[in-house]
Amino acid sequence: MRILVYDVAADSGGAATVLKSFYEEFLKDTENEYIFVLSVFELSETDHIRVLNFPWVKKSPLHRMYFDHCVARRLVKQYKVDRVLSLQNIELPHAGVPQTVYEHNALPFSEYRFKPWEALRPWVTQQILGRMMKSSIRRADRVLVQTNWMKQEIVRQCGVSVDKVEVKFPPVEMLETEPYHLDENCPVFFYPANASAYKNHRTFLEACRLLQKQGYENYEVIWTVTGEENDGIRAIRKEAEELGLPIRFRGPMPRRELFDLYARSVLVFPSYIETIGLPLLEARWAGAWIIAADCLYARDGVGDYDRAEFFSARDSKKLARIMSGFLKGR
Repeated sequence: MRILVYDVAADSGGAATVLKSFYEEFLKDTENEYIFVLSVFELSETDHIRVLNFPWVKKSPLHRMYFDHCVARRLVKQYKVDRVLSLQNIELPHAGVPQTVYEHNALPFSEYRFKPWEALRPWVTQQILGRMMKSSIRRADRVLVQTNWMKQEIVRQCGVSVDKVEVKFPPVEMLETEPYHLDENCPVFFYPANASAYKNHRTFLEACRLLQKQGYENYEVIWTVTGEENDGIRAIRKEAEELGLPIRFRGPMPRRELFDLYARSVLVFPSYIETIGLPLLEARWAGAWIIAADCLYARDGVGDYDRAEFFSARDSKKLARIMSGFLKGR
């Protein structure tokens, strides 16, 4: 069988990780032929894997639209493709062959619904792209997702058969750590996340403000943002500094350092939209205590973990109460 793997969107980050994981899997499958259609991301060719790069796709949305609707369709015919695997959340238009769609964008299926004045881009993803994705899912022959909760929501929201959706958990490298130890005299609360609005640093900040009012000072908070990423996070950093809160805006760090921190901190994860919530699984691996937003992704990942506690994603009072338990040595 000749399979076209379509992913002109991937260039870095999580999308590139997904692409590489499929590539490494297909390296072992010499019974089929694979044609990877990409933009700028480079992969090596083998006897049964061909790689086609079209960097001009990245020039503008119009270039991307033209490629999706015209060029890619011709490639399917030119290479006599039997099946398409789209890694871009939406099927390849007008392919004319059976398609498998890999869904890794959780926004359209999450329980939290954005308002346009709150965050325009996530709202567009949910309301416009989300509808396109759901229509694509109904047309596809097969759908791959990363988590059980996404499978359940896709089946429920799209009205498709359970058998049509398959959970394909992405490969995750876990690093060995020292035995877990939390300094009870000065606990560290750790939040590895980017500066997106739905990561919900604001609720974490409000919890720290409440702890300050209650007289708690013997703790440290470490975030993997610099505080300069966007207007929202800059406002949060300014407020934290003016209040004298013990929040360190550490910025991104290597995975080795992340795992070292997991092994000596409490993971606080207030994000209300995730596909997997990878830090939850990493912290669980390290044996860390976890305080997580009570969302579908978190329950799916650590709902059965005896060191996990949950709070409503916007409930800073509940988060402060849970954190205060660690400050009291409980």
